[in-house]
Amino acid sequence: MYAVIIIGGKQYRVTAGDSLTVNKLEGAAGDRLKVDQVLSLSGDKSVIGSPLVAGALVEVQILAQTRNDTVIVFKKQRRQHYKRKNGHRQPMTKIFITSIGLNGEVAVKAEPKKVTERTAAPAAAAKKPAAKKAAAPKAAAKPAAKKAPAAKKPAAKKEA
Repeated sequence: MYAVIIIGGKQYRVTAGDSLTVNKLEGAAGDRLKVDQVLSLSGDKSVIGSPLVAGALVEVQILAQTRNDTVIVFKKQRRQHYKRKNGHRQPMTKIFITSIGLNGEVAVKAEPKKVTERTAAPAAAAKKPAAKKAAAPKAAAKPAAKKAPAAKKPAAKKEA
């Protein structure tokens, strides 16, 4: 069974047990939310709402609050000595679909995920710097050999 839901003004096709990343939702990792904006349900019988399915409910669990990859914004006007470079990271929420139901009855249910420090803050673990290895001792340098000065060329004779 799947459902088409609206979260943050965007439509998503979800089934129980799906994980997806959506625009930022209010709540902390581990919180559960109920989404009642369901456009359609499909399973044994297809139900399409106009505009929404009455009594349909999708429960989601927040796994983590993260940020998307950096988007580079570069502006340039040629021959005007004008360049601007900025970056932007959109805040996102990772969610897990726990159940899909209709009229108070749960049609499909998935086991909720356990929220751990690893799933709640994957960016924090990635930011830890790697341990530096101790530098190997350098071998003693050989003394440089002294070079003899270049031999002088005999002066050319001038004719008068």
